[in-house]
Amino acid sequence: MRHGTGTDYIVGSRSRDTRRRSRGGETTNNEPAVAKDLGRLLRRMTLAERIGQLSMLSGDFTATGPTLSPDFRDAVRAGRAGSLLNLWGRDAVLEVQRLAVEETRLGIPLVFGFDVLHGHRTIFPIPLAEAGSFDPALWERTARRSAAEATADGISLTFAPMLDVARDPRWGRIAESPGEDPWLAAAYATAKVRGFQGNDLASPDSLPATAKHFGAYGAVEGGREYASVEVSERTLHEVHLPAFAAAVRAGVAAVMPALTDLGGVPATAHAALLRRELRRKLGFDGVIVSDHSAVSDLLAHGVAGDLAEAAALALKAGVDIDMMGRAYERGLPLALERGLVSEREIDAAVRRVLRWKRRLGLFDDPYRGLSAAPVAVAAPWTGRSPARPPAAPWCSSRTTAIGCPCPGRRGGWP
Repeated sequence: MRHGTGTDYIVGSRSRDTRRRSRGGETTNNEPAVAKDLGRLLRRMTLAERIGQLSMLSGDFTATGPTLSPDFRDAVRAGRAGSLLNLWGRDAVLEVQRLAVEETRLGIPLVFGFDVLHGHRTIFPIPLAEAGSFDPALWERTARRSAAEATADGISLTFAPMLDVARDPRWGRIAESPGEDPWLAAAYATAKVRGFQGNDLASPDSLPATAKHFGAYGAVEGGREYASVEVSERTLHEVHLPAFAAAVRAGVAAVMPALTDLGGVPATAHAALLRRELRRKLGFDGVIVSDHSAVSDLLAHGVAGDLAEAAALALKAGVDIDMMGRAYERGLPLALERGLVSEREIDAAVRRVLRWKRRLGLFDDPYRGLSAAPVAVAAPWTGRSPARPPAAPWCSSRTTAIGCPCPGRRGGWP
């Protein structure tokens, strides 16, 4: 297997262990029983069914990347898909979820993901503009509204918030980010995760969130999308990771690694970044979802010679779900034959995905309330009254809406 230079580079050796339990992953009194149930289910699964739980395919309602999955219904019936993106609407989701629950051997429900970035039916300002209000209560309310509308449309995972601190205006995706300040980005992360997810991931109106793109995606060289990232360890920890730490503390359900490489190592294959930094030091216990085709793109990065090597690198780095690359589906069986991965490593990822689905309440209600009579979402958004005062200034002589840590500074950007 060919590796890029710097694969063993350890990220974050100075960081303290900030491990915490997420609101969506709290240890409960019945945790041993749940683990036992999931263990029994795992033992019943064929290798193809296990790998299917690690594969996210696309519906045909829209295109996020260069490819669609025209055969996604056949894949669902065969147990070769554990989640879908780009399919929404009560009737469409009910139909496809029914295929998974009633027409597959084991009846494991699907997760339906979609980019609910700044609203769903109601459209709010882009994240960069909304962050400029410096109003966490507003950020949380708009996310809560988006969650209510999206879950009514059958969506059970959003690929938001995007938490990439960006300081180069040439990078077009700066529009999706909260801007240039890591402290503001951390406050934004907390508010958005709380707003999307609410207090209980199993609630029908909870929209599990995905913090993206871990780590330092906003620091691409020259502001060029997909370019390499070269930042110091200090800059990584002081600028680019605090927002993700805040999202983990708030209980974010999923994390998406960046498409780019960090110091020559693609984030999707960066074991030190994902396992050591994200899981061990930050204490993240949800699922790691690749970006679109990011696992198969390891071939383009030059660190894998074929899909088997790409799948093995991503799985060993800690990526649980392969979005649309079909690298896990096609590559993991070959990687297993060659000894590049073990069944134990595959099973560990499958167990995380199944536990995640349990936390989302899918084993109790696969339709998350959609099978009942449709419930009208609240009246049109009235969150900003014409009489509402403008956002508080960034700093004042005493305090602000987000508790600025520099109370002695007056006026403007610190």
